Amino acid sequence: LLVSKDLGKHLLEVEDLLQKHGLLEADISAQTERVQALNAAALKFSELEGYQPCDPQIICNRVNHVQTCLEELEELAAKRRKELEDSRQLWTFFQEMEEAEAWIREKEKILAAKTCGRDLSSVMTLTNKHKTMLGELGNRRALLHQTMKKGEKILAKKSFSSVGIQEKMREVCLRWKKLEEVTGLHQQRLEDALNFFQFSAETDDLVAWLQDMYRIVSSDDFGHDDYSSQALLRKHRAVVDEVEKHRAAVLSLRKQLALLAPDHRQGVDVQIRVVEVEQLYGEVAEVAVLRTQWLQDALAVYRMFSEVHACEVWVDEKEQWLEKMEVPEELDEVEVVQHRFESLDQEMNSVMGRILDVNQVVQQLVDGGHPSSDEVRSCQDHLNSRWNRVVELVESKKSQLSSVLKIQNFLLEC
Repeated sequence: LLVSKDLGKHLLEVEDLLQKHGLLEADISAQTERVQALNAAALKFSELEGYQPCDPQIICNRVNHVQTCLEELEELAAKRRKELEDSRQLWTFFQEMEEAEAWIREKEKILAAKTCGRDLSSVMTLTNKHKTMLGELGNRRALLHQTMKKGEKILAKKSFSSVGIQEKMREVCLRWKKLEEVTGLHQQRLEDALNFFQFSAETDDLVAWLQDMYRIVSSDDFGHDDYSSQALLRKHRAVVDEVEKHRAAVLSLRKQLALLAPDHRQGVDVQIRVVEVEQLYGEVAEVAVLRTQWLQDALAVYRMFSEVHACEVWVDEKEQWLEKMEVPEELDEVEVVQHRFESLDQEMNSVMGRILDVNQVVQQLVDGGHPSSDEVRSCQDHLNSRWNRVVELVESKKSQLSSVLKIQNFLLEC
């Protein structure tokens, strides 16, 4: 049993042989105590004095022979245990290498079947799964490293043929290296896909924002009075600021596109998308400038109407006063009226300045092609006509006063 060359053909068989060998060692251990007891009893016969039933030398030789056989048996048992344990170490190494190969094959199939996703959500899900697999890869790498060390120790002992061990180690190393390369390539593809879909999502968000801005800046609501137009202009200026802030994001699209993987950045659709965003931004910025001008023109019109209304109220008041006023014939009363006309002249100079400002604003609106040019021109003509009427009335009344003063002065001289 102890000189058997059967060291097992796989790990389970070696474990079984080690278990049987353990029983044999226990039996030898039990027999050792019996042999020692028998030898001790036999040696007593070699020490007798007087009558000796057997030659003491024969007894000693016999005891030494039994002891030598027992020691040889124990040496054989120790040697076989070492051989079996070396065999177990060998087959444990091969089993661990088989397990490593099976794990590698499984991951190779998974990587071969994996896609890079169809949208941002699926890519992120696959990326998280890939991170988990990288963790497993790290753990398996540590285990494989330990197994390789076991193989090197087995080779160092030179107990078994090194050909099969070295071949297995080389084969597994090559497959592991290939797996890491495939894993790295898949990770790069996932990163490329993630960058592409993030770029696409950000571009879509930018397009949606620009479309909203276009609807806002192309609004035909310019307010219905001075106050509402001012409020709209303030809001619009805030919108213009936001549009300007997004200019950098639009300009950076081509740089971001250049950083994408070739198979993503060379796609016709993505290139067209970038051009569409740039064109849309240009349209939004252009319409925003136009709306600023339109709101300013609307505000100018409403302010002009307000100024015209104020001037016309003054004109109405003075026109009614002048039409109702009768030139007095008494000198004292004439002087009073004359003083009132002096105050009126000052008021007319002030109002005249306001009317000139109105005429200037009207001219700017008409020259700028304002859509309400006809209405504005009509309002201007009406104000100027009424102003001229007041001027004529004033000149008429002043002429009458002058005539009365001449007559009164003549009478005084007489």
